[in-house]
Order: sequence, then structure tokens, then C-alpha cells
Amino acid sequence: MSTITQPRLGLAAHPVAGVLRVAFGLLTLAAITGSLIHSASQGPVNPFNFFGYFTIQNNLLMGVVLIAVAIRSLSGRVPSLGWSLARGFAVSYMAVVGIVYNTLLVGVDGGASLPWSNFVMHVLFPIIAVLDWIIFTDRVALPWRTFWWVLVYPAVWTIVVLIRGATDGWVPYPFLNPANGYGVVALYCLGVVVAFLVSAAVVYWIARLRPGRDPR
Repeated sequence: MSTITQPRLGLAAHPVAGVLRVAFGLLTLAAITGSLIHSASQGPVNPFNFFGYFTIQNNLLMGVVLIAVAIRSLSGRVPSLGWSLARGFAVSYMAVVGIVYNTLLVGVDGGASLPWSNFVMHVLFPIIAVLDWIIFTDRVALPWRTFWWVLVYPAVWTIVVLIRGATDGWVPYPFLNPANGYGVVALYCLGVVVAFLVSAAVVYWIARLRPGRDPR
């Protein structure tokens, strides 16, 4: 069995690598928890607001997926298309989180009210997520027919945010504020869509360049 799965898992099957991946996943979950506790200590927390941030949602997604994938690889399980897509999409989102925050939102907490958790969620973990995708090949070669699926979650999130901004006034990020005019918001959204597509294209290219196995 090891002669079949080991080449597909590569370094991901090494215990040290598995422990580090789980540790980084737990670190981002701790950063989210720390921010939630800190926010609650300052006053009532609306969970729909706190968990409404794309940063919070995707760090949660990436943390859980990274831990699950690491455990699967440590147990010798062959990468599946489903887990590979979940990981690939999460990596694409994390890359955009890092890029958008560090170009447009520096100084905005983005749901991370503690300095250290802000650093983990907006700087450290996006870098870790991308490096993890490059280094560890416990994934399949992502089929291009699934490429556009990467936009489904961000599109739903954006629609919900715009509806909330127009109704109860809550907006997670300044560039999505309807008060700036929907034309301005649309331009920013278009730019972010391009960022998602470029990020996903690179993720797919890496997966197909160094696949753990063919999805078929």
C-alpha cells in the first residue's frame, strides 16, 4: 500500500509536515477565537457581523480544510477531488484576502480586533496557505471544468453583503459601502473578481503542474 500512496502524498505523509500543518490550522482557529473573545469583552457581539467578514469565514474554512487534509495524508489516504477542490478554492480565497487587505485595507481590522490575530489572518496564514499548496502535493490535478466554481462562494457572499448594506447598514469593508455609490462598488467588485480568477488560475496551474494524481 505504501508504494502506491507514498508518491501521491509525498512530503505530506511525513509526520513532521502533518504536525506543522495541523498546528498552523489550529493557529488560525485560535486567532479567530481570540478576536471573538476580545470583541465580546468590549461589548455585545452580533454573530452575523463578526462571522460576516470574508476574512473570518475563509480563515475558518482554510483552517478546517488544512487540518482535515493533513490528517487524511498522515493516515495514508489518497487525495480526492472533493478535498482537493475545497483546499484549492480556500487557497485561492486566502491569496485574495492577503492581497486585498495589504493593498486596500491596511489599518482596518477586518474582523480581527487583536493585532496578533490580524497579522495571522491577513498576513501569515495567507502566505502559509499558498506555500502549503506549492509544497505539498496531496491533491489531484484540478480539472478546468470546475474552474468557474471558485466564484460561487464569493458571489453569494457579496450579494448578501450588498443586501445588508442597503437594509441594515452593515458593511464589512469600506470599498463595499453603498454610500460611495454603486458604480464605485461595482468597480471594486470587478477588480476583486479579476483577483479571484487570477489567483484560482495560478492554483489550478500549480495543481496540474505537480499533481498528486489524476482526478480520473
